[in-house]
Amino acid sequence: MKYTELPVLGDKVSKICLGTMTWGQQNTEAQAHEQMDFALAEGVNFWDTAEMYPSPPDKDKQGDTERFLGTWLPKSGRRNDIVLASKISPMGFLREGKTRFNAKHISAAIDDNLKRLQTDHIDIYQLHWPERQANFFSTRGYTEAMAEQDLSDLTPFLETIEALDAEIKKGRIRAYGLSNDTPWGLMHYLWEADKNGLPAPITVQNPYSLLNRLYELGMAEIAHRENVGLLAYSPLGFGVLSGKYLGGKRPAGARLTEYDHYQRYTNKEAIWATEQYAKIAADAGLDMAQMALAFVNTRHFVTANIIGATSIEQLKSNIDSVDVELSQDVIEAINKVHEQQPNPSP
Repeated sequence: MKYTELPVLGDKVSKICLGTMTWGQQNTEAQAHEQMDFALAEGVNFWDTAEMYPSPPDKDKQGDTERFLGTWLPKSGRRNDIVLASKISPMGFLREGKTRFNAKHISAAIDDNLKRLQTDHIDIYQLHWPERQANFFSTRGYTEAMAEQDLSDLTPFLETIEALDAEIKKGRIRAYGLSNDTPWGLMHYLWEADKNGLPAPITVQNPYSLLNRLYELGMAEIAHRENVGLLAYSPLGFGVLSGKYLGGKRPAGARLTEYDHYQRYTNKEAIWATEQYAKIAADAGLDMAQMALAFVNTRHFVTANIIGATSIEQLKSNIDSVDVELSQDVIEAINKVHEQQPNPSP
């Protein structure tokens, strides 16, 4: 395994981060425990979850992913070997759809996170997506509706930072991060924290893959110069970049087979780009999924690459991508496709 350093905290974390959102939907508790055992044995010491998981969201299953982690942690006795990240989520069925990133809701959410996880602290606590409307979750562009939203109805950034700082001082979280946020959002948190002598976000968890390199346009320089690490999610675009859906295939049990309403990575532009990346991998004698993951692994602004798998075979292949070296010819070929069809999946 290869390791990087978390900003501010300084923890040594694996370049591959274990994603968990399938646990409770596509994976049973026993399978989740098997994945945790395997990942840790392979040196993967950075794990990510959320109060909302599993995904797709399900009111009746909400929190099961954290519960699965919570039955493994005390049984294994390995909590101190793990850097654990979780989130507060403004999902409709949580807090009656009225979640605000204020002290009341953050404190209550962490109460429940810790109870499910059966631990006394979370290393990085993330805001799953902004309260405000913004162009995240495959929304392209800054719309008129977003521009017209009255932000005075939402929690002020400073109030959120103060609430998170209070939790840091209590020892219930060690640091906080953002997720699905924009350059404006990240800079506003950084500015408010600096102005008021408060902790700043140390990570941002946003999508980044061969099909979505939007992070490079506005976020990468901010994160680099302000010391905020990217936790890249959906590096395989819901498995599309494994090539298993090419030609209209829908393998049994696969995510897009089970949940065909997810079309973020299957528009015609994304299909074309995926076909080109498949050719590059084939010509180079590379496993396509490992090539896609290796590209993310090698970006200088990526702190960790969040992978997800529904089988141990997939998990092993994904973890092994950390040792895949991409030649300059492969990088150039990838960038040529990107120039022809940049960011087909926002």
